[in-house]
Amino acid sequence: MKNILNSSFGEKWRKYFNGAALPIVFFYSDDERYAALLQPKPTRASGLYCLMGQLNAARRGEDLAFSKDTIGCFGGLRYAGYTTTYSPDFKYFLSCGIPGKMEGERYKKSPEIVERIIREMPPRKAEAKYIVFKRWDRVGEDESPQVVVFYGRPDVIAGLFTLANFRNAGDHGVVTPFSSGCGVVIGQPMTEAKKENPRAVLGLFDPSARPFIEGNMLTIAVPIKKFLEMAEDMDESFLITPTWDKVLHRIKKESTGDS
Repeated sequence: MKNILNSSFGEKWRKYFNGAALPIVFFYSDDERYAALLQPKPTRASGLYCLMGQLNAARRGEDLAFSKDTIGCFGGLRYAGYTTTYSPDFKYFLSCGIPGKMEGERYKKSPEIVERIIREMPPRKAEAKYIVFKRWDRVGEDESPQVVVFYGRPDVIAGLFTLANFRNAGDHGVVTPFSSGCGVVIGQPMTEAKKENPRAVLGLFDPSARPFIEGNMLTIAVPIKKFLEMAEDMDESFLITPTWDKVLHRIKKESTGDS
């Protein structure tokens, strides 16, 4: 974490996004010290069966860890890399369902479309026993975040989106794939992280995950290589212009509840 701290990101964040919440990060580890952070496996009765709901505690400053035995939803297991299989009826679950047996989510028109998506989405295995989530200011110097996840309102997301495209020669420094909440926060960013030029991932459009976060929030998840570039670029980007000053003024007002 030392090199990231030396980038003075925290100071720059307060300067250019004053009032916006700090991001959270995650990384994989086999270090048994993280066993103490393991969250109990939730049930639907707990109301936090969705991993996205559990991550709100990390946003508030609580350190969290999960393993293959403590993630309560199939999507979380899949996109964190702790399972590489789908249930036989998944293609119906994501689409039209099975009359008398299963109510489908109706996110895809047909089971055949879901089958194609599965074929084109190779499984990814978890890098280690634990996946650890911490808020930015909780990360130790001996810890190495792999992805930085920002939660933000439209103005904050707009700033991060534009910054992610600042040194990108094309127009796709950010991607918005169809996926579950855990897919765009964990799975897709980890896939991007393997690329020579990783892209940020805009997300939390998943209707199933939306009830677990505020109605005015989206996420941008940034592989660490991409994040370091963005942090380096802040002082020479649009963030230093009068245009951004106008947006920043509104970010500040919203954070204090002023109208």
